[in-house]
Amino acid sequence: MAIRTGISLGSNLGNRLANLRDARDMLVKLNHTGASFKQSSIYQTDPVGCPPNSPDFYNAVIEIDYIGTPHDLLSSVQGIEWHLGRIPTAERNAPRKIDLDILYFGDTIMDEDVLTLPHPRLTDRRFVLNPLADISPQLILPGDLSTVGEHLRQLDTDEPEPSLIQSMW
Repeated sequence: MAIRTGISLGSNLGNRLANLRDARDMLVKLNHTGASFKQSSIYQTDPVGCPPNSPDFYNAVIEIDYIGTPHDLLSSVQGIEWHLGRIPTAERNAPRKIDLDILYFGDTIMDEDVLTLPHPRLTDRRFVLNPLADISPQLILPGDLSTVGEHLRQLDTDEPEPSLIQSMW
């Protein structure tokens, strides 16, 4: 059975738009059911929690229908990052060509060393909530009572509003 899954995409090195397109195209190939997928607009956002002088990010979110386990998806997502040139680094939140995070996996709730679902900081990050609200504002995450749109409206953060870069990509 296919599971509706949300994945965030971010890039702050190289051709950020091309990096997001390439990642999206590879992720959509995981959409085994042939069902349509959703994609948000692309936003430019300040780097949050990154080293000083890090370049701005381009961020987006997609939803696909995935057949498999969360761990299978994690392995695929990490493979896509590697294929697109993400270089592992010891520096936390260092600039990167591509960053993919599984935001939610249907109604799955899990907390493991390698994967926590829903993503533990999803509702604290404007750079994730804005694009997610583009495609699923009424989504209520597993274990939550508020919609994504409500979380975005109630967000208390110093993050500036993201800038819309491109709606159709």
